[in-house]
This record gives sequence, C-alpha cells and structure tokens, in this order.
Amino acid sequence: MFPCFLREPAATPERYQLWLGSSSSSGYAAAAAQPKQQKQKQQKQGKQQQKGGGGKASEEAVTPKSEDFSRWYLDVVAKAELADYGPVRGTMVIRPYGYAIWESIQAYLDRRFKETGHQNAYFPQLIPYSFITKEAEHVEGFAPELALVTKGGGKELEEPLVVRPTSETIINHMFAQWVQSYRDLPLLLNQWANVHRWEMRTRPFVRTLEFLWQEGHTAHATPEEAEAEALAMIQLYAEFATTQAAMPVVVGRKSKLESFAGANVTYTIEAMMGDKKALQAGTSHNLGTNFAVAFNTQFVDEQQQLRHVHQTSWGVSTRMIGGVIMTHGDDKGLRLPPNVAPYQVVIVPIVKKDTDRASVNEAVDKLTAALKQAGVRVKVDGNDMKTPGWRYNYWELKGVPLRIEVGPRDVEQGTCVMARRDMPGKEGKQMGVPMEASAFVATVQQALGQVQDSLLAAATAFRDANIVDVSSYEELKAAVAEGKWARGGWAGSDAQETQIKEETQATLRCFPFEQPAGPHTCFMTGQPAAEVAIFAKSY
Repeated sequence: MFPCFLREPAATPERYQLWLGSSSSSGYAAAAAQPKQQKQKQQKQGKQQQKGGGGKASEEAVTPKSEDFSRWYLDVVAKAELADYGPVRGTMVIRPYGYAIWESIQAYLDRRFKETGHQNAYFPQLIPYSFITKEAEHVEGFAPELALVTKGGGKELEEPLVVRPTSETIINHMFAQWVQSYRDLPLLLNQWANVHRWEMRTRPFVRTLEFLWQEGHTAHATPEEAEAEALAMIQLYAEFATTQAAMPVVVGRKSKLESFAGANVTYTIEAMMGDKKALQAGTSHNLGTNFAVAFNTQFVDEQQQLRHVHQTSWGVSTRMIGGVIMTHGDDKGLRLPPNVAPYQVVIVPIVKKDTDRASVNEAVDKLTAALKQAGVRVKVDGNDMKTPGWRYNYWELKGVPLRIEVGPRDVEQGTCVMARRDMPGKEGKQMGVPMEASAFVATVQQALGQVQDSLLAAATAFRDANIVDVSSYEELKAAVAEGKWARGGWAGSDAQETQIKEETQATLRCFPFEQPAGPHTCFMTGQPAAEVAIFAKSY
C-alpha cells in the first residue's frame, strides 16, 4: 500500500513542498526546516528558470524513477502541470493539460460507444441510501467508501443521501420505469460523470476521493446478450489501451473475491506500470439479474411471460491518465503517445537577432498552418524570455511527442530540425527536415506513427520480460518479492487466495483470456487446474 499522497515526505523544491503539504501547516513547517544549503540551491534554480538559463532546472526537479518511483510520479504530476491538490484531503484539481489528456480519452471512447449503439444520459449524483441497501453484496462492498449527506437547507433529511460511488442502483430505479416490454430492449446507455469514494490512501489520478469516469449500463432480454455485451466492452477498452494509450494490457476474468460487488462476473484489463505493479485500467461486469431482482426491473417477453432483465455495467476513469504516466514516463518526465497527447508537436522558433525574427516567425506560421490543416495538434512556443534549451526541457517534461526547431539558418536552407521525445539525445534528432508543406507534414505524420509504435513496443517488451511462470507457492513468493508478475495454474480456494494476499500483498489480477497450452497444475494445491492465473502487487 502507498502512503496518503497528502502526507508523503517532502523532497522537492520549496513551492512543491507546500503543494504536497496541502492546506495544512505541515507543508510549511517542512519547507522552513530545510537545510540552508538546499534552500540556496533551490533559489539558484529559481533564478535560472526566471532567466531562462541552462534548461537543467526542469530535469533536476524530477526525482529519478530508479531512485524513488513514488516520488518520481508525484514530481511528474506536479511539474508537468497535470494536477494539483484540492482543499479537501484526498481530492485533486485536474489542470488544463491533464484535462486535455482526459478529453482525448473521452473523444475516442465516446465515438466508439456511439458506433456500437450506445447513447449518453445523465443521472443524479445524490442517491437515496435505501437504494444502496437493496442489493446485499453491493452495499457490503461499498459501505466503507460511502459519503453521506444528512442535512439539506439547514434541516435534517428524512433519509440520508449517498454521493454517487457508482450508479447501478439509481439507474435500475429508472430502468424499472422505462422497461415494460421486450420491445424496449436492449437499453444501451453511457454516462460521463464524477463519482466519490472515501479512499483512505490516495494518489493523484490513480486513487482519489473524487474522480471522473464513464459508466456504461445496459439491459438485455437474455443472459447470452448480456454476456456478449460485457465481453464486447472489455475488448473495446483493450482496443483503446493498446491503439491509443500505447499501453499493453492483459485481458481476463477476475476471481470471485476480486469481482465487482453485485456482479456475476467481472472482466478486466490489467496493465504493468514502470515499477512492475499492476493497474486495473478498466472493467466490465455481467450483473446477471442481481440488480433487476432488487429493483423489480422486469419486462414481458414475446411469449407474454414476465421476466427480469439481464444487465451489464462497465467503466474507465481518469485512472487511465495515471496509467499512461507510469507506463511511459522517464527521468525527464512524461512521454505521451501521440494519439492521446494534447499537443502532438511543439515548434520552437530560435531567434537571436531582431533582424531574423520576421523570417523565422513567417516560416513557423506556415509550418503551423500546414500541420493544423492536416489535423495535427500543434503548439508554438515563441517565449523569448526563455532560452531554446529551457524550452526544450520544458516540453520534454510535458511529454510532447515531437519537437520542431526553426532558426534563421534553417529558414535559409529550407529545412528544420525534428526531435522525438521517445528517443533521447542525437539518436532522436533528424536534421534537414524539408519545410515545404506537403513534405513536412508527411515527415511529421510518419514520425508520430513511429513514436506511437515505439512506445507500445517498449512497454510490451518490459511487461513480457517481467511475467514469470511459476509451479509452486515458493516460486510465486520469489517472483513477487522481485516485483514481478507470477503466472501459474490455479485451482485454489477463496481462503488460499486470501492467504496469498495476506502473505505476499499480491492479488489475483485475472485469469487471462489468452491461456497457454495445458495441461496445468495448481501451484498451490498440486491438483489439476483448468486455467492459469496472474498474481501481482497492484495499485
């Protein structure tokens, strides 16, 4: 488990220490207690940044991943201006750059949902507490995380209201009114909303008291249709993770202990982060008739028989942003896949003499217009108060996939320089890129595709190298101790699954859809196993 991100020890520049300290006095005390030498160093860095010098200040602000992964992650979130802390402990403010990544995720998923026949709707955030208690497993699973409203308009409420932790209950309340006949089915809805879960240990984007997500809810006439829907949506999430976020995932089925409270079965996409921990990046649940029975959601079928509907729910949240950060980021900061990057290209004009300004700016304007016309998301950083080196480091920190450098000599030669974020140093630089519009756009588009593919390939290779096949509990413990994922035959009991969690902190992530050839033997019991399962520590 990770410590609450509002209480982690400060080891960053002074302003960031205050940021980590939230609104409490502890952050200010930590800043005041810094050694004098460290304060002087930070003041020097601040002056360098104000002058636009060097470009190293941004790099020094990010803790190396290998030194402290948790601190590195928080540094990147802060320094890349993705999020800040809200005044209520456990909440976060998503800054414009972070929200732009979420908008990229939204745009792709919203389009795919509509292509598959789903419609958007919105349901109230306040839910009667009695709704939550109607489904026994559901209330048991969510009770510790609920936020309750007990007063309104200065008066005690007759019934407490739950601030939405998820919407199965209130949506079923409405489905019961809307669905009367088989002709009303299937009912395919999606909601873009915020939810609240009273988490005790939080981490920006990965686990916060409030977060943004989409939640799909569908009702079907038959169990086969509901199962097909649940499987189709988890595959849609896998498609997004792979093709857009360049995040390789293992698609599979959760164990009963790890399934959603109130579901017959939960399907998941599991991604390996840069510290080898697993991240549950999206889930899809076959709810069967559990909520339909609780809320009496029934329909008359073609044989004039009254039946309960079969349902699914599925969701992806802003946790996906945390996944992108931890999958691709390096010691310089973010590395964003072009398909989800707010800016795919940043153009940096290099002007040393006023006499060169007009020609350089004219060339930059033409390149920018050509990229925009081709649908490329582009940003021009013409901030003369900062040196080119400072600006290079700034946009590397923010993970922009491609950087274009244009100076007076480039204008004279009709070429420019292109640098790839996924390839550091000279290896990632391409000189002599033609500035003629069509050739320039073609070069940029090809490079963006290469960056997207390169990030996916690197993440896939890293994941595959850190999955270990095990044939005994001792081998599993050894693999988990090394931070790796353990894969082996599983036919153990719920009690044995709990034992593994308590003794190793590893949980059963999933039974992968792609199973290795059998036969398999359970590493825990020595008995024949129908499937292999993956165990790993997780977020």
